[in-house]
Amino acid sequence: MRQIETLHELIKIKVLADPRRLQILRLLMASPATLTQLARRLRQSPAWVSHHLRALEEASLVELVDVRKTGRVTEKYYGARAAALHLDGLILPKTRMPIVVFSGSHDLALEEIARRLADRVLLLSTYVGSVDGLANLRHGLCQFAGAHLMDESGGYNAAYVRRFFPDREVELVTLAHRTQGLLLAPGNPKSIRGVPDLARPGVRFVNRNPGSGTRLWLDGELERRHVPGAAVRGFDHVVATHTEVAALIQSGKADAGIGLQAAAHEAGLEFLPLFQERYDLVLPRVQERQLAPVLDFIQTARFRAAASLLTGYNTTHSGEQIPIQKGF
Repeated sequence: MRQIETLHELIKIKVLADPRRLQILRLLMASPATLTQLARRLRQSPAWVSHHLRALEEASLVELVDVRKTGRVTEKYYGARAAALHLDGLILPKTRMPIVVFSGSHDLALEEIARRLADRVLLLSTYVGSVDGLANLRHGLCQFAGAHLMDESGGYNAAYVRRFFPDREVELVTLAHRTQGLLLAPGNPKSIRGVPDLARPGVRFVNRNPGSGTRLWLDGELERRHVPGAAVRGFDHVVATHTEVAALIQSGKADAGIGLQAAAHEAGLEFLPLFQERYDLVLPRVQERQLAPVLDFIQTARFRAAASLLTGYNTTHSGEQIPIQKGF
């Protein structure tokens, strides 16, 4: 039984955005055909078909499957690599400005980069958490990801990147070090002094999404302190960003959450520091050129000045590349 292939890569989806190429591909899914046969069926010139067939071949959507010789005539038969395709991708805006797609953990410095580069590049984001961001990068649903995942040794991100990309050349570039802790209502009316207090009666908590670095840290801390998640009121109330956590506490809909010191400061909240972490950008080497505006900006004094205005951010190591040792 022939299988349906799920198509993730943006470059392939872009090729199929042209209905003429999609029409050729569908014919080749049904049965192999030559350039002449395709031209006849589509009522187009062989040169027209050849142009679009070449694009499909370069995207690894079709391939040469047979060569037949009859006398002096050589016929090349092309076929689709998959019996059928399921598209899993993005519909991007049509613009002359370069588009860069980010997926991963929410970060305020990255939002500042998007604002500062708005006249040069359109930076689009999906805040899905560190783990899902790496998964999206693996599937080609973004050009780069952001993560702050601490492993058992106390290191950040490299071990996770090795697991997700054992067969690819991937770079890890530090964006900033950040301070995270408890975001609390002004004046801390519930007298919350630490993570165990989240399980006290009357304390309303707002959580981060599963797979986010913040959520993974909290899950580990609750387990270490033998506090079940079910004992925390609001444990299943999840949001995707630090800003959303701060906004819910600021509006009085929650009493506490885990998040960035910068988010607490911007919302005028109390803050109890708990840990510092390293936030890295993860990118395949093949995306270096497309991501050059972002990577270059991180190296500038302009970026460091902007990020230093975010309370709890440290840019001493911003722009440094973290070695990823393979074979572990």
